[in-house]
Amino acid sequence: MSDDGKLRILCIHGYRQNAQSFRERTGAFRKIIKKHAELVFITAPNRVPPLESSAEAGTGDEQNDEQRGWWFSRQDDYFMARDKTDCCKGYEESLDVIKQAFIEQGPFDGVLGFSQGAAMVSLLCGLQESDPESCPKIGFAIMVASFKSHSIPHAYLYEKKVTIPTLHVFGDTDKVIPKDMSEDLLPCYLDPVILQHPGGHFIPASGPQKKIYLDFLQKMLAKKG
Repeated sequence: MSDDGKLRILCIHGYRQNAQSFRERTGAFRKIIKKHAELVFITAPNRVPPLESSAEAGTGDEQNDEQRGWWFSRQDDYFMARDKTDCCKGYEESLDVIKQAFIEQGPFDGVLGFSQGAAMVSLLCGLQESDPESCPKIGFAIMVASFKSHSIPHAYLYEKKVTIPTLHVFGDTDKVIPKDMSEDLLPCYLDPVILQHPGGHFIPASGPQKKIYLDFLQKMLAKKG
């Protein structure tokens, strides 16, 4: 908890994003929770290759050298959420970056992740359950458009049910991470709080969602005492 009594939350961006672009995309969400939490954004260590065509590249989040990812599902630095693979290239480097953030910028009460970043959060939660000495202590997690990693080296991280408080956010019309992928993750958690919204691949921040976010954060503040 920060000196002013707010929760401190480490924020983990999506694939092809970075700390700055993710922060820019969370403006409405930050406004909702600003009295309850301070958000700290970090950038993944793995550079994502540019999309093949210039037309496709125009749909990216930032300039090519600033597009980052937390791991790749293929050795040629490619990622697809549905890939079943032996590969998780870059994962260990990302884990080191997150551990370093806890040391240099922490302490943090919880973590928030979006898309691949939310899947990375799910791996951190699993790591805390299976080998708590090997990762930073996480008090709670918020996962937006999350999914189970299908990289085989990550499979063991879903074997133990996660016991920390979690909030899972997913959209009915998400075409990037369809809601069934987020729903597949839910049985891995002891008592997940669910925020399902009618939108797509973004962090929803309108009236109906505000109460759920604030209720969850208020419970985390009360738990901190």
